[in-house]
Amino acid sequence: MESFLEFGRDGLEVFQPYPFLQAFFIIVVFVLLAKLIDWLLSGIVRRVVARTQTTLDDQLVEYMHRPIFTSVAAIGLIFATYRVKLDPAIEDATVDIIQSILVIIWLVFFLRLSRLLLAAMTRQERRFKFVQPATQPLLTNAVAVMLLVAGVYSILIAWDINVTGLIASAGIVGLALSFAAQDTLSNLFAGMAILADRPYKLGDFIIIDSGERGQVTHIGLRSTRLLTRDDVEVSIPNSVMGNAKIVNEAGGPPHRYRIRVPVGVAYGSDIDQVMEVLTSVAHDNTRVAKDPEPRARFRLFGESSLDFDLLCWIRRPVDRGLVIHELNCGIYKQFNETGIVIPFPQRDLHIKQMP
Repeated sequence: MESFLEFGRDGLEVFQPYPFLQAFFIIVVFVLLAKLIDWLLSGIVRRVVARTQTTLDDQLVEYMHRPIFTSVAAIGLIFATYRVKLDPAIEDATVDIIQSILVIIWLVFFLRLSRLLLAAMTRQERRFKFVQPATQPLLTNAVAVMLLVAGVYSILIAWDINVTGLIASAGIVGLALSFAAQDTLSNLFAGMAILADRPYKLGDFIIIDSGERGQVTHIGLRSTRLLTRDDVEVSIPNSVMGNAKIVNEAGGPPHRYRIRVPVGVAYGSDIDQVMEVLTSVAHDNTRVAKDPEPRARFRLFGESSLDFDLLCWIRRPVDRGLVIHELNCGIYKQFNETGIVIPFPQRDLHIKQMP
């Protein structure tokens, strides 16, 4: 590297009387330097990252190839422009154009890099819970907007344009838009909070305090969509979801959801036989999980019956209604076969004759 710099200084001294030849020599030197750096990056660094198991660093090296080469060559163009001693206006305009091109090149690089990183984070949902397939488009667009704003700001600074007035105008416009789109913004921020806090996710069965129950099919910026058991899609604004009490039926241990089947038998029934029949009906149902095992519980002495609960677990909350139907049918048939009586409320009416 020292010999390379000495070669550059000697060349400048040789072409001292000829500014244009000096500028051409500077361009050639920086292009060679860019080629050297590119060779180091493509050869040595690429061989090192090729040994890793992930492809993320390989793509990163591939993305950095063009911006680094162009940046080194553009620096040579800027030095060459100053060496030629052009008219100040032309010289400033040339330098500003080169700087603007550099900003655009690096802007494209960071846009590609952000998409690459977000895609890699999406594949590791356990480590990066906020970045998931549902939120990736939102984050990609948000990062792209921030990078574009930073790129435009850098270009304006490069051209010595006063951006104070533009920033003040943008602030006033943003304030007016925030008041005009208050409901939309409330839904937007509530959607971001839902995506960050994750009280539910795609595929969960939830019940909100207004009574809607269904499977979450979409979590957007404005609303959350539920598909009910009647195959009706309900769209609920995120501002409502953010302030609602939500029961997530799929939020507990995976592949487990408990159902409760209440049943009453007549006084005088054999309670051991009742509990045996209840658990056997649950065991015979293929939709009921075997672990944890179904269990029967004697709850209370009712006015007309002995009240029991059959507790069992199913794998999907969507099967709750079907399994309860099957269990009720099975219990009724088994009670009829074993002679267990299901009582109905009775009242004694005493009539007194008035004198």
